[in-house]
Order: sequence, then C-alpha cells, then structure tokens
Amino acid sequence: MIKAVIFDIDGTLVDSVDLHAQAWKETFKHFGKDIPYQQVRHQIGKGGDQLMPVFFSRDELDEFGKRMETFRSELFEREFLPRVRPFPKVRELFERTKEEGKKIALASSAKAEEIDFYKELLRIEDLVEEEASADDAEKSKPHPDIFEAALNRLNVRPAEAIAVGDTPYDADAAGRLRIKTIGMRCGGFPETELTSAGCIAIYDDPADLLGRYEASPIAGAED
Repeated sequence: MIKAVIFDIDGTLVDSVDLHAQAWKETFKHFGKDIPYQQVRHQIGKGGDQLMPVFFSRDELDEFGKRMETFRSELFEREFLPRVRPFPKVRELFERTKEEGKKIALASSAKAEEIDFYKELLRIEDLVEEEASADDAEKSKPHPDIFEAALNRLNVRPAEAIAVGDTPYDADAAGRLRIKTIGMRCGGFPETELTSAGCIAIYDDPADLLGRYEASPIAGAED
C-alpha cells in the first residue's frame, strides 16, 4: 500500500526546464564554453554538482566551479525564477492525494529557498509534510541522496512510497532505493527515456495524473 508520494518540482510541477537550461547555457558561455542549448537541456534534472562535470574538466571545476555555480544561481534567481509558471491542477492533485490519506514530500535538486518560492507559487504550503533539497544531499540526482532524505523524513519504507518526476535522473535516483517512479512528459524528456530509466507509468502532466488518479499507481493500481 502506498503511504507517501515524493514529488520532484522542476519540470514536474512547474514549467521551468527551459529556463534552467538557458541559465546554465549563459553561465557556461560566461565561463568560456558555448554549449549547444539541447545538450544543456538534456542534463536538466541533475544538480549543479552532477551537471557541470559533463561539460567542464576537473581542473576547470577546481579553478572556478564554485564561482560558476554561484553565478548561475544568482542569474537564475534574478532573470528566470520570476518567469516560472505552475503546471495546471497541482494543488488539486495534492488535495486528492491527501484525501486518500497519503503523505506528500518534495524532493528537488533545487536549493531550499527555491523550494519555498515554488511552494508559494503552487499554493501547496499546507499540503506538504516534508521536503528535501540539494542542501540535504552530498550528491544530487541521479544519486539517491535527495530521495533518501525525503524517505527518512516521511518515515516510510521504499515499498510504501512512490516518486513522481519528469526526468530519467528522477527514476534512476528513486530506483536505487527501490522506490517506483511515475514519469511526467511535461518536462520534455522522451517517453522512451523515462521508461528505460524505470518509470512504471507515464502521464502528460499533473492534470493528466489527477484525471486518471483512480487507475494510477498512487491509488494502488498495478502497472
């Protein structure tokens, strides 16, 4: 029986993937590398600690990695965060989940202050029991640290929880803890990548999941 649902945020609950990708692309260019946009976008869902080494060497990161991540964080907060918009029906999905007696946690590679912003934007502050951010993890997704922190705070076993995310990195991270994952297309990743990473069911967005809730793995339906 599912007792808790652990939701990713970026690309799952809010339309922010393109904005994150653009912020990283501009940051990389500022530090000397003009990386094609689609290459950057395909890495969104990872935290900076896992994303930057895809494009920069260890020596480069030792030299200016911390400055680069700070530059990206400040750029995103200043130029892009105000442009983030919620996907429809998130609050209604959370309300339905709570009505079923299930706990809700957020597990994101974002910083804690970004999560606070998103909770207010989505109007879900009163519906979330626990949260885990990049600040709670030694390594971000696709490593399992963030989901593990959420799981521990919920005080449930992996078999009693299900994750909801939009990237293969979510499914990979949750799967390392034996947590099953629902995939969302709204983040822009191909369905084939989501299923290959282990997603047991795929939905367009939160509204689609809400509309088919009774037949979903959250409600206990078998895939």
